[in-house]
Amino acid sequence: PASELVKRIEEQRQAKTDGKKSRAAASHKPTYEIEPPFDIPESWQWVRLGNVFEIARGGSPRPIKAYLTDDSNGLNWIKIGDASEGGKYITSTKQKIRSEGLKKTRTVVSGDLLLTNSMSFGHPYILAVNGCIHDGWLVLHPYDAGIDKDFFYYALSSSFAYSQFIGSASGGVVENLNTDKVVSALFPLPPLAEQKRIVAKIEELRAMTMALTM
Repeated sequence: PASELVKRIEEQRQAKTDGKKSRAAASHKPTYEIEPPFDIPESWQWVRLGNVFEIARGGSPRPIKAYLTDDSNGLNWIKIGDASEGGKYITSTKQKIRSEGLKKTRTVVSGDLLLTNSMSFGHPYILAVNGCIHDGWLVLHPYDAGIDKDFFYYALSSSFAYSQFIGSASGGVVENLNTDKVVSALFPLPPLAEQKRIVAKIEELRAMTMALTM
């Protein structure tokens, strides 16, 4: 059941934070103190996003033009323009930055999830490349391998997720996600095998839909 998965994830989170006060620990009440939005199977469990992922905002060395490089050994500089419209993965970048800019940005790795943090905020992507991100992104790095990134890609793409994110947006013309509210967002977590079955079914139906529109 997901309860066992949640215990293992929590052990991983505690080991990673080494007992220090983390954003995930500071930003929400325990899940059991929240009224569930709807019923879920007994083998599932409600979780906060910050219980499952280490969530952080990107950063940018400034002025960014001073750090851009054509050197093939530069660090991939991941921009929202590197994601194709309606796409699921980010596989390459158009720009790189020098290693000197590393202390002013945030590194991300293949398998992480990214959320757009401004303009068309809350849209998820799966990274298929290592690199660095600016503050127009939030990164979600799983604490444990028992999380299927494709399942959470679809969960984060849902209207249920968006309704929580739109309530956490702040700003004037350009709306931005509040990191603490993303950490606190509530999601139903199935056991890993069921996460994979759900993903397989979604992708089967998506393929059928695309075939019908061609």
